[in-house]
Parts: sequence; C-alpha cells; structure tokens
Amino acid sequence: MPDALPLLEISQLSVNYGGIQAVQSIDLVIHPGEVITLIGANGAGKSTTLRAISRIINIREGQIRYGGQDITRKQAHQVVQLGIAHSPEGRRVLSRQTVLDNLELGAYTRSDRLGIKTDIEYQFCTFPRLAERRHQLAGTLSGGEQQMLAIARALMSRPKLLLLDEPSLGLAPAIVREIFSIIQNLRTTGVTILLVEQNAHLALQHADRGYVLEAGRITLSGKAADLLEDERVKQAYLG
Repeated sequence: MPDALPLLEISQLSVNYGGIQAVQSIDLVIHPGEVITLIGANGAGKSTTLRAISRIINIREGQIRYGGQDITRKQAHQVVQLGIAHSPEGRRVLSRQTVLDNLELGAYTRSDRLGIKTDIEYQFCTFPRLAERRHQLAGTLSGGEQQMLAIARALMSRPKLLLLDEPSLGLAPAIVREIFSIIQNLRTTGVTILLVEQNAHLALQHADRGYVLEAGRITLSGKAADLLEDERVKQAYLG
C-alpha cells in the first residue's frame, strides 16, 4: 500500500506555450513506491507536464509539491538535488561523449566521487550492454542502448522520483520488453516512477494507477487495471 503522504502533488497546474494553453488546471498525486502512467494522444500535454515538474519550463498557474515542499519556483538543478530525475523523450544522450562521460554528467549535482564511481558500476551491472560499451561514443549506440543510457544517466542523481518520457519510442518489441523489465525492477529499489508512454496498453500493464490526459486536461484517472477495462480507454487508446 502507498504511504499516506504523497511524494508528488500537483494542484491546478496550467502551462502555456506562447498563446496556447498546453496544460489546463490538472491535479495529480503520486505516492512513494508507485508506478504511475500518464497516457494520451500526441499533443495532449504529457511531456509538458513532465517538463513542468522537472522545472525545465515555467508554469502559468498552480502548485507542485514534492515531499511536502513547494517546488513550483525552484530551478531545474535544485529539483534534481531534491531527488527528481528526468529521462526525456528522444533519449537526448550526449552523442559526442562516451557512455562513461554521459553517466558522470548524470551525477553533476553530486560531489561524492567514491559514491559516483560506485553508482556507475551499479549501472553497468543493471545495464550490461552499457558496460561493454563504456568507452564508446553515445551517438554510435543503437536506439535501445541509447534509451538504457538515458535511464542510467537519470539514475546517477540517485532520484526518489524518476520521470520517464516515452521510453519505448522507436524501439523494436524485444528491446521494449527489456526496457519495461528494467522499469519493473527499478521499483524494487525504491524508485517511484511517473511514466509517459504512447503505448497505453503496455504502460497500464506495468503501472499501479493511471491518468488520461486529453487536450491538456485530465479526463479519467484510476487503478491501471480498471483503466485497461474502461470502454472509453479501450476505444481511444487500446484499439
């Protein structure tokens, strides 16, 4: 059962892109240890929500609380220091840097060199393919390997909350299964996950609860198992 105190609580969040309201007055709660998924069509505001949480973009209205603390006006690096990491859509690895360099840069807010070295080796144990390619330029990795690197890099900040944006995008089915197996294993280490995923069926299969975002508004929420059986969700996203 999730703890009573939310790890993340979003209240009446609104975000504008220019003159367009991308996210409109959404409420969202995540408890420690949960895997929560945010599903919806392209352009629904899913990635915008993650960027707002990680403070990459400014919000127009609303409040974001993390661990009981208001982080609405925090800067991105401060949010990372507090325990939120973001693995963005499209991987965004540093292509001209090695795998090892990318992992070290993931720990940029930390100063404990021994701990960083230990965590790098831990990531190599979690992602053996990255260990084999530690001195290889990230841009020469396959799409699946780059996704693994993006997740491992995010984990180097030792987050309590991991924001995962479209981890299966453009990957072969076998690699997608591997990525989602890793996601399931992460929760056993105490990492809470907010997952944005175009493959709604896959996301709901691996989540505890879900939120459906349509045109910037949350229109449905509930247990993932219930959303999988909801006719509206089936017709719109599980066809």
